[in-house]
Amino acid sequence: MGKKTNNLRDIFSKKLRENRRKCGLTQEKLAEAVGISTHYLAMLETGRNFPTSDTLEQIAEALKIPVYELFIIEHSPKEEMEQLRQDIVGEIKQTVSKAIKQSLAEINGHTG
Repeated sequence: MGKKTNNLRDIFSKKLRENRRKCGLTQEKLAEAVGISTHYLAMLETGRNFPTSDTLEQIAEALKIPVYELFIIEHSPKEEMEQLRQDIVGEIKQTVSKAIKQSLAEINGHTG
């Protein structure tokens, strides 16, 4: 899997770039539609800058999407299954460990 994005700025920059490309817009065309410089848009797409709420709304409007879509991380079914597997294995380990500790405590209590 690629680099994990886990902070708001990284998520936003990735989703901005994805949505701009999905709309078939160049940085220049989107910047013009939003009323910002191409340089500033490039800074947003690389995560070096973060927009104001007004600029966020203008970007979403230009991309014809709700603002929240610029912050949604989409996971593949494979990633989702792996995360679920890891969660289940963790729960099993915790349950087994607790059961072993209780059993040992009972054994030690009966022999002492």
